[in-house]
Amino acid sequence: MARDASYKVPRRRRREGKTNYYKRYIYVLSKKPRLVVRYSNKYVDVKIVKPTILGDIVIAAAHSRELYKYFGWRGGGKNTSASYLTGLLAAVRAKYMGVKEAALDIGLKRPTKGSKVFSVAKAFRDVGINVNVDEEMIPSEERISGKIVSEYANMLSRNNEEMFKRLFSRYLRDGLDPRDLEKHFKEVLNKIVLYASKLGVEVKIS
Repeated sequence: MARDASYKVPRRRRREGKTNYYKRYIYVLSKKPRLVVRYSNKYVDVKIVKPTILGDIVIAAAHSRELYKYFGWRGGGKNTSASYLTGLLAAVRAKYMGVKEAALDIGLKRPTKGSKVFSVAKAFRDVGINVNVDEEMIPSEERISGKIVSEYANMLSRNNEEMFKRLFSRYLRDGLDPRDLEKHFKEVLNKIVLYASKLGVEVKIS
C-alpha cells in the first residue's frame, strides 16, 4: 500500500508478475532481436521479436502444435525434445528472414542448467543463428533426442508393465510407443531439415 505521495505504483504487468521491465530494458539496449520462449500447460511457443518505437514486431515464430499438425509429432508438446524441434522450426524461418543473432528471453523463469528452454537456443545455433548461452546450460544430446526416455521406458516395460502404462499413458494414447521416442524424434527432425532445405536454409546438427 502507498504510504506517502512519493510512492510509485508499479506497472500493471510488473504487478501481475508477467514482465521484468529492467530485463526488457537491457534487451532493447542490446539492439538484438529477442528469442522469446514461453511455455503453457501443454505447448511451447517460440518467437523472434524485434522491438520498435511502435511496439514489438514478430519476425518469425513456431508453435509446438505445428509439430503435430504438419510433421506428425506424437511425443508431447512441451518436453525437451518438443522444445528443440519447435525451436528448430522457428530458427529455420528466422534464418530465412535474415536473422543472424538473437538474445534469449525466458521471461520470469530462472535459468537452470540443462533446462529444456536452452534446447531452443541449441536449435538456433544449429541453424547458424548466434545465441549467447553458455554451453554447459544446454541439455545433453541424449535428453534432446529422447534417448534417455526411450531407455527408461524400455527398462520399465520389462520390470513393471503397470507402471510403464501409467507413466507413459499419454504417449500410448497418441499411438507412440515411448521406447521408440528417439527414433520418432529423428524422423520428425529429418522432416524439418527437409522443410529447411526447401527454403534454402542449411541445418548443421552438432
